[in-house]
Amino acid sequence: MSIVENIKKYRELLPQGLTLVAVSKTKPVSDLMEAYEAGQRIFGENKIQEMTAKWEEMPKDIEWHMIGHIQRNKVKYMAPFVSLIHTVDSLKLLKEINKEAAKNDRTINCLLQVKIAKEESKFGLSLEDVTAFFTPETLKSFDHVKIIGLMGMATFTDDEAQIISEFKTLKNSFDALQKNHPYLTQLSIGMSGDYQLAIDQGSTMVRIGSSIFGARNYN
Repeated sequence: MSIVENIKKYRELLPQGLTLVAVSKTKPVSDLMEAYEAGQRIFGENKIQEMTAKWEEMPKDIEWHMIGHIQRNKVKYMAPFVSLIHTVDSLKLLKEINKEAAKNDRTINCLLQVKIAKEESKFGLSLEDVTAFFTPETLKSFDHVKIIGLMGMATFTDDEAQIISEFKTLKNSFDALQKNHPYLTQLSIGMSGDYQLAIDQGSTMVRIGSSIFGARNYN
């Protein structure tokens, strides 16, 4: 199937109101433009330099989502345009995003990345650490960022019960936080292999790459 057909397929498959982030890392602008022509306006990248280069070249009505691990010294490059950062995993990083957003006279939306997977290689905050972001002092001191939800990646496994359990853990934490912080509206869970399980557990945003653009080229 072509990129255009894949976008169309997900439009029909995904529930109304669920956000599709087309994960376009390592893909050329020509591929992204095919998705753009099919109506896709939200793209996810995992390297700031690559995202910035694409932003410069592509139409300006695109929302760019940063979905990769972030080096703090690179935040300044995406601060002028990034729509949503999915991968905030420390107060230090949030501080840097806040500082660069202020320089650009912007407020940048962020998700806190929570480590739900059993794999050592995955980044993220513990569920205990997440609560530190919601103290009145912290919320007051960051006036150019807005935390709008949580993000998580399940363990890379064929064990559906484990994936469901990890997604459920995050959803329960999200629901508990949302009671006191009703502005938390986004739960970014689910990728090409497990998006249906994520939707069943209450995902509001899925990040789909290879099922839209084909296998990635890491050469």
